[in-house]
Amino acid sequence: MRFSTGVLTLALIFAPAILFATELEHQPLFKIERSKNANIIQYDAQIGPDGKLFKKEPVIGYWIRLAEQGQVKQLTWIQRTFAFGFKAKYHPASDTATVDMVADIGQPITVRRVDGEYTATVDIEDQPSQLVKMYIQAHGKGIKVKVEYVEIFGKDLETGDDTYARIIP
Repeated sequence: MRFSTGVLTLALIFAPAILFATELEHQPLFKIERSKNANIIQYDAQIGPDGKLFKKEPVIGYWIRLAEQGQVKQLTWIQRTFAFGFKAKYHPASDTATVDMVADIGQPITVRRVDGEYTATVDIEDQPSQLVKMYIQAHGKGIKVKVEYVEIFGKDLETGDDTYARIIP
C-alpha cells in the first residue's frame, strides 16, 4: 500500500508541471562575436503558445561554443552580471520588449514584430535598424579585460541597407 501511495503522491506533484508545461519557440535576434575566440553569445526571442513574446522571459541569451564542438552553454552568473547579461521588460499592450544590455551600447534594444518575425531593433547612426550582431574587440583576461571598441551591425528597417556604428567606451 505504501508503494501505491508514494506513486500517487508523485503523480499529483508532477502532473500539473507536465500538463501546464509550455513549449516555447525561439527566434534568433542577434549575436555577439568577440576578438578572443570563435565562441558567440546568441540572443533569441521566446514565443509562447499564443504566438506572442513569452511574458516571463521574452529574451534569452546563451553561448554557442564554436571554438569547441558547437555546444550550447548557459552564461555564468559573472558573465550575465558583468559582460553579456541584460534585463528584458515585456510590454503586453504592444507585444514588445525593451532590452537593456549590461554592455552599454548607449540605448536600449527593442524586440518587436517586423514582417511577421520578432526582431531586435536599435538606431544605428540615427537609422532605425534591425540589430544583426555586435563585435567586441578587447584584450586581457579575467577581470582585467579592456574593451577597445564595440561594433554594431544592422539592416536599415526601411531600405534593407547595411548599417554600422563603432562605439569606443
